Amino acid sequence: MDAGLKRELEAKVHSGERLTREDGIALYESDDLAWLGGLAHHVRTRKNGDVVHFNVNRHLNMTNVCSASCAYCSFQRKPGEKDAYTMRIEEAVRLAKAMEVESLTELHIVNGLHPTLPWRYYPRSLRELKAALPNVSLKAFTATEIHWFEKISGLSADEILDELIDAGLESLTGGGAEIFDWEVRQHIVDHDTHWEDWSRIHRLAHSKGLKTPCTMLYGHIEEPRHRVDHVLRLRELQDETGGFQVFIPLRYQHDFHDSKDGVVRNRLMERTEMATGAEALKTFAVSRLLFDNVPHVKVFWVMHGVTTAQLALSHGADDMDGSVVEYKITHDADNFGTPNKLGRDDLLGLIRDAGFRPVERNTRYEVIREYEGPDPMRREAPQAMRL
Repeated sequence: MDAGLKRELEAKVHSGERLTREDGIALYESDDLAWLGGLAHHVRTRKNGDVVHFNVNRHLNMTNVCSASCAYCSFQRKPGEKDAYTMRIEEAVRLAKAMEVESLTELHIVNGLHPTLPWRYYPRSLRELKAALPNVSLKAFTATEIHWFEKISGLSADEILDELIDAGLESLTGGGAEIFDWEVRQHIVDHDTHWEDWSRIHRLAHSKGLKTPCTMLYGHIEEPRHRVDHVLRLRELQDETGGFQVFIPLRYQHDFHDSKDGVVRNRLMERTEMATGAEALKTFAVSRLLFDNVPHVKVFWVMHGVTTAQLALSHGADDMDGSVVEYKITHDADNFGTPNKLGRDDLLGLIRDAGFRPVERNTRYEVIREYEGPDPMRREAPQAMRL
């Protein structure tokens, strides 16, 4: 990138001017990661100071049986396959109750698109989970799942969301987005929920007062221009609704631990290489710079590894997700030893070691507790990058 364009982009960022599609593509073309990180850190500091948010959460996947066979997904199983499972609601409640430790504040629920489970299973499961865990927020279902519920129930998304909210739903999850551009999407997704329905469902959720996350799956067959397009679609929807709380770039995984039954379900592996740590940090930085109207950017440490997650906090991210414990969909697929869980004390230590001040939040990004940051008197203690 020539010096003149660098100065132009710096001026836009520091004045708060909105970046364009061309700006986003130019940022991805830059190989100056320190410069990109500094710009993104300026924006995250302007929005969130020296804070890094986290929550104490658990993931619950009630079934991995799925009618779709998306090219990147090793989670899905077909009925009758080895390792296919579907929990009875009582079993899901029992498992969720066993997770109620460390002052749990959120249960994150995502499932396969089960071909035969009746629609009533889903609101009933939320109602019974909420009765068992009244102080835990239920963040449940992707827009893809809501669209599937429309098909199996004959109800509209409007009716479905009303019933789920009445049963205890507090937020949708952000999944099902992957990459919206059809040039890429037609090769990676095997279901009918594309940008038009994904955005329709989140728009409807926002109109009902729900705040939701949004995501992007990067590092597979897409190009930087597709990432820019993806973020700008979400930015435009956010201009309209204001309902997105956080943007979450998710790194595509090579599933080295896949296939106990010998079936390789991730069909992209032979065509792709996982994004490097540097590419991940660039993606966080450019996303933070483009997505000017979303308050938070989250690094999901399970998909990036702990070290890259810490570095992302100085490249635009201000949220390190939560304790997780078990993430069946991609956990440890990258084969670099991501831990099974990070407890509250682990997260506090990692955030402080990266030079930031931890703040525990709930699903709605309301502050539960603020903690001390790194000790400024310790010369060896890392400090957040100063600008």
